[in-house]
Amino acid sequence: MKAYLEDVFKTSGIPKHTFVRPDEYNTILVSLRTKGRCLVVEGPSGIGKTTCVIKVIEELGLNKNVTALTARKKDDLEMIKLLPDFQGMGTVIIDDFHLLEFDLKSSIADYMKVLADEERVNDKLILIGINKAGDSLVQIAGDLNNRIDTIKFEQNPPNKITELIGLGEEALNIRINTKEDIAQLAKGSFHIAQLLSKETCIDSEVLETCEETKDIKSSIEVIREKVLSDFDRIFYPKARKFAIGNRLRREGRAPYLHLLYWLSLSEEWAIQIDDLYLKYPENKLSITQIVDKGFLEAIIRDNEELKDVVHYDTNSRVLAVEDPKFMFYLRNVLWSKFAEKVGYISLTFSNKYDFALSFAGENRELASKINDLLLDREISVFYDKNEQSRILAENVEEYLAPIYKSEAYFVVVLLSKDYPKKIWTKFESDNFKERFGTNSIIPIWYSDNYPSLFDETQKLGGLNFDPSKDLDEQAKEIVDIIIQKLSDHRNEAKG
Repeated sequence: MKAYLEDVFKTSGIPKHTFVRPDEYNTILVSLRTKGRCLVVEGPSGIGKTTCVIKVIEELGLNKNVTALTARKKDDLEMIKLLPDFQGMGTVIIDDFHLLEFDLKSSIADYMKVLADEERVNDKLILIGINKAGDSLVQIAGDLNNRIDTIKFEQNPPNKITELIGLGEEALNIRINTKEDIAQLAKGSFHIAQLLSKETCIDSEVLETCEETKDIKSSIEVIREKVLSDFDRIFYPKARKFAIGNRLRREGRAPYLHLLYWLSLSEEWAIQIDDLYLKYPENKLSITQIVDKGFLEAIIRDNEELKDVVHYDTNSRVLAVEDPKFMFYLRNVLWSKFAEKVGYISLTFSNKYDFALSFAGENRELASKINDLLLDREISVFYDKNEQSRILAENVEEYLAPIYKSEAYFVVVLLSKDYPKKIWTKFESDNFKERFGTNSIIPIWYSDNYPSLFDETQKLGGLNFDPSKDLDEQAKEIVDIIIQKLSDHRNEAKG
């Protein structure tokens, strides 16, 4: 029987010719046969979760009384709100349930407990979402965990991908020479495998079942570049919008860009913010700044073009990719070139901190203002109050010494009359004094200071501060100048 290419390698909908049972198929089947027990299916987009659930429902003969809803449609949301009021609702699928608002998730969680406790024979609720989406439900209702089945879809192994391609070859009467390469590029995604296979056939002018077996000899690199070129037009604007956050700060630590980069490295297509703090401690300060102040949540919520490609759950603090094509784009983009094209000076940084502040306690007001202005510009700065939790129970001298010796590229020293009188400022200056002459010490002289108390700094170019004048205006001027110094340094390092 003749088959058309678009029906064989399908990039949307349920595949007829190329359905492959994922490893989780039988687990889902047993769960759906269990009376009154609801099901949460989670995993990366594009690996066949929804297709698998529908196929199992068909096999069990449950498809006569199935209602399929999605959290993406307004009308469906109204229906979801009414579910707890229904009796004999049958089998209800809620796709993309991770997009539901907190209150609605809470209502659904309570309803699932009721269904489980009453062991209803004819009612079943199936929630389908991205990786770690089930975590938000458990956090809302901890006692739900033992009342439902949570099935996590893993990336499909290469043999499942090649099985899919093989079914397509059979339907079209072809042999694809790059089958193994496609399986590697797909990285577990049935959707991407379908897309790459379809493009391979188009490139070889195979649009329907061949009368005689045809060997397709194509270049995987040509197909990959064609797909990436097509994706670049679609996804670069979205990726750039996310990467710059509210506005581009070229000299900053680029926290949004780093989140996007770390997503590209994630096997699960999702990253947990608290895990990032442990894995990338040098980026903790800049990431904390955008997460804890709600900027990350807002940038996705307020930009429609981002909602289709990424999702952030404030309860589980998980950032995840929604679109498998976007994930393919992120995984194959050249990140150094992407960062440069977006407008950042660099994606990598040689020092843990851009600036460390050294000051007497009497001068905390200026230090605090400089710290706030630097953080707003996505600059990494060591300021003692930012690090209190990390310093706690540590040997303070051992913790601080390397920061002032080398971990901060620039040390900003607030030289008031009180500076030489303090024990900690003496300790800090003892650790950075060997850096004089390396263009990394920036003195800020208070107008009430006596130059003879810190003569070494008189050899350096520095800035002035007058406590009798406007604090905000002077702090802004200081920050503008030292950030320009940082920008010049990064441009020089870049060559």
